Amino acid sequence: MITSLPTFGTVRRHRGGFVSTSLRLGVAEFRARPGRALLPGVALVVGVACLLAALVLSDALTRSVDEGAPVTPSSVGHVVEVKPQPYDPSESSGAQRTTVKLDDALLAKLSAVGRAVPVQVAEADLLDANGRAGQHRAEVHVQQPDLVRWPLAEGRQPAADNEVAVDKITAYERGLRPGDGVSLAAADGKPFSVTVSGVLKKGGIDSRPVLVAGPDLARKLDPQPLTKQVWVIGGARDAVKTAAGASYVVWDPEPDADKIGNDLTFILLPFSVLALATAVFVAAATFRAVYAQRQRQTALLRCIGAQRGPLVRRSLFEALLTGVVAGVGGALLGGPMAWILARTFDVTGISVLFGAVELSPELLPSLGYVVLGVVVAAVLSVVAAVRPAVNAARVSPLAALREADNEVPTRSVRRLRLVFGLLFIGGAAVLALGAVAAKGTAAAPLAVTFSAIAAVTGLFWILGPVTVPFIARLFGKIGGTHWKLAGAEVRRMPQRSASVALPLLLASSMVTFFLVLLGTAQEMTHSFANEERPDATVVDAGERPLPAIPAQDGVAASVALHRAENGAGADPEEFKAWLKAQNVPGAERFTSGTAIVPPHWEDRPFVEVGGKRYDVVGTVPGTLTGYTPIIGGLTSGPTEKVLVALQPGTDPAKFRAGLQAALPDHPTVVVQTDADERAEADRYMHLGTVLMMVLLGLSVAVAVTGIGTALTISVQERRKELALRRALGVTRGGLQGGVIAEAVMLALVGVIGGGVLGFGYAVIAILSLGIPLVLPAASVVFPLVIGAVAVVVLAVVAAFGPSRGASRIRPAAGLASG
Repeated sequence: MITSLPTFGTVRRHRGGFVSTSLRLGVAEFRARPGRALLPGVALVVGVACLLAALVLSDALTRSVDEGAPVTPSSVGHVVEVKPQPYDPSESSGAQRTTVKLDDALLAKLSAVGRAVPVQVAEADLLDANGRAGQHRAEVHVQQPDLVRWPLAEGRQPAADNEVAVDKITAYERGLRPGDGVSLAAADGKPFSVTVSGVLKKGGIDSRPVLVAGPDLARKLDPQPLTKQVWVIGGARDAVKTAAGASYVVWDPEPDADKIGNDLTFILLPFSVLALATAVFVAAATFRAVYAQRQRQTALLRCIGAQRGPLVRRSLFEALLTGVVAGVGGALLGGPMAWILARTFDVTGISVLFGAVELSPELLPSLGYVVLGVVVAAVLSVVAAVRPAVNAARVSPLAALREADNEVPTRSVRRLRLVFGLLFIGGAAVLALGAVAAKGTAAAPLAVTFSAIAAVTGLFWILGPVTVPFIARLFGKIGGTHWKLAGAEVRRMPQRSASVALPLLLASSMVTFFLVLLGTAQEMTHSFANEERPDATVVDAGERPLPAIPAQDGVAASVALHRAENGAGADPEEFKAWLKAQNVPGAERFTSGTAIVPPHWEDRPFVEVGGKRYDVVGTVPGTLTGYTPIIGGLTSGPTEKVLVALQPGTDPAKFRAGLQAALPDHPTVVVQTDADERAEADRYMHLGTVLMMVLLGLSVAVAVTGIGTALTISVQERRKELALRRALGVTRGGLQGGVIAEAVMLALVGVIGGGVLGFGYAVIAILSLGIPLVLPAASVVFPLVIGAVAVVVLAVVAAFGPSRGASRIRPAAGLASG
């Protein structure tokens, strides 16, 4: 009798213990079909690998930076600094504040108490292989031989006056090793050679050189270094405070004061969290499909008295086991993925921005990270399975006994879905219009954000079973038989297809959104660079007086600017001739005894220099003169800058090479051109684009795994259909092509749908910020096309396993299955 059967979910004795029936069935499902049970965990494996890769790589970056941080020697007893000064309202009325410095007078007072050692930083010009100075000067840290402050990666500390230690980025980029020679420019600009005694563990941020040298060499490079602190060795605290005076503060030395701790740990974390969120979406869709495949089993259990609670617990227990296995797999992949990211950052130059290079993350994460990965994967797996498990348990026994050949909701569900979808889309449109109307305000970005969320929710979540098949139908019309069959499969399971496409669509939309914004910022930078500027500017890298500049071919006009108290002096006729060659008006009345000012000074009637007033007679763009007043006839000071207008067709690079070749004894004379600023801006934009593509690419990789799992389930469900195709003469290659076409179609739906959505909201964001709208340049379109192609290639790779499985189905065995 049925009444004699035990109630499903009761506790029964099993192998000497009490085991819940729901848990036993969950374990049985794993033992019977481990592949299907673990299928939802594939995305979680990649998501957890992204999380641990971010943590491991951040640890390696933090360790690399912290290892190079300066340390305070243990013999230092006191640190003296300038006391922070409170705000003085009288400064706003033009009163000058008395500047307190760490000067020789203070050192003399402190030396009466103990040994006073200034902690100083100088500047110098590190010459390249051609013997010329670069645009960025080197930072030279002065180190006493007996007070070692900077740790070395290799070699020894500089001991002699002709030795320096270089940072690891400079050593990496120039191929320097201990014992090699480099050239520096002395304070007077004359070049001389020094020996590299060691390589620092510290790396220069953004390739800006960092050197460590002894006091004598530092004075040769920079006679007036900046004193940041004064160390006092010996003496009592009260005596040091008394000697320093009230304008200074005395601290206890902090050996690790310059270490950054965990500040860099969370640089990559937001992107890995985004990848995990994508993994949850994919896992939830896969759980839903897996539970739909078990409708017959669910129906049988419901017929014999199974309650919904134990069924849900069974599914959640399976999800827990899936998460644990996925966590272990993700932990094993986290180290290699971190290594790949580190090499990618090295190749693209991103590592240099952080002052690190050749990072070596651990290939095997620590036990703590493994436990973290397992816990995160288990929790997220259960979270992803809750709604599919509850929905699966709600299926009535008779309804569940039917085959799940398609997903056709009831008319009331479709009507409700349409109403809610239109409401969200309407709300998104209202918010977008409000963002544009409120441009320039703090509310505009918020309106854009919530509008985008509402649009995605309405179009691709609520109405996803309608929108995704519609887009797939468009692709089916332009393709052959494989594309039409792939489109039919998307329409057969619209909810599953929408769930698979949604994560990829979100990732694609974010990539497009940020790249379009970066491209707009780059165009704005180019617009700024296209403002009136000198064709070429000749300066000394260390702000030394310029020598006489020899005449060069291709020069239309030039003017020398001489150092002055509150501006720069120039010969009026030379200045006007140069402005004329630059096609810039504004100095027609400029003569000796007058001044030309940038626009932000135009309300001033005169400029005072050395007690003499010079009447303002015109304005010129500040980008031409360096935003400084130009004083007519004041040419007695040293030459600090030469502004050059080139003849049409003259190559600025050729002009630079010719001028520097004519000044072999002045290696610190550099030529700055418009192209230099544009190239610098393009470099930063390129690095930002690469960084965004790589980090958001983690989410794309997770989303693509959803295509593979969906196709695996689709092949399992369509064994009879695929066997029938084989019986009708379709080749194995034909079956493989059909499955691959379905993968490509889902990838294109996500990429193109997300690209259109991301571009649209990038335009809305630009308009809401009040920025002029420009069409995306090739620098934006090309990475997007490359990314789209990469996604399609990944989708094909993800479809390889399912397509191979489909091609191996034998007609007789497939038709007999079911």
